[in-house]
Amino acid sequence: MGLKEQLSEELKTAMREGDAVRRDVLRSVLTAIRNTEIARVNVKQEGASRQELAEADVLDVVQKQAKQRRESIGEYRKGRREDLVAREEAELQILSSYLPQQMSAEQIEAEVRAMIAETGAAGAGDKAKVMPAAIARLKGRADGRAINEAVTKLLSGR
Repeated sequence: MGLKEQLSEELKTAMREGDAVRRDVLRSVLTAIRNTEIARVNVKQEGASRQELAEADVLDVVQKQAKQRRESIGEYRKGRREDLVAREEAELQILSSYLPQQMSAEQIEAEVRAMIAETGAAGAGDKAKVMPAAIARLKGRADGRAINEAVTKLLSGR
């Protein structure tokens, strides 16, 4: 069963159990997936209303939803809205259960060291060589900001 089907099945379960928070989060994610599918419709295909997303694309949508929650948490904290922070954290926890296990900072650094060796990068000026490879290899398992920090740290010699 793919991630999209899993989300649909768990939405049905949340509705049966009366879990409003989980239901709302899953509806939000499934709507974002449908909107992405519709946006990708090939204009040349008559009668096509949407194009099914690949598993990696569905995971990207879930990651974007989680990122939005993290950003909202930061903004709500600045505004001292702890009630909204608690809601966003609950939603983020639900979304995180559908994401792959995130790598630790040490694991990210180890991968980046290997990529620096592969690309032959020698200094901060070679960051453009390492970043695309690092992002592609660690996609879904590490946040882009954490990858950027590791690449910058290792290339600057800190």
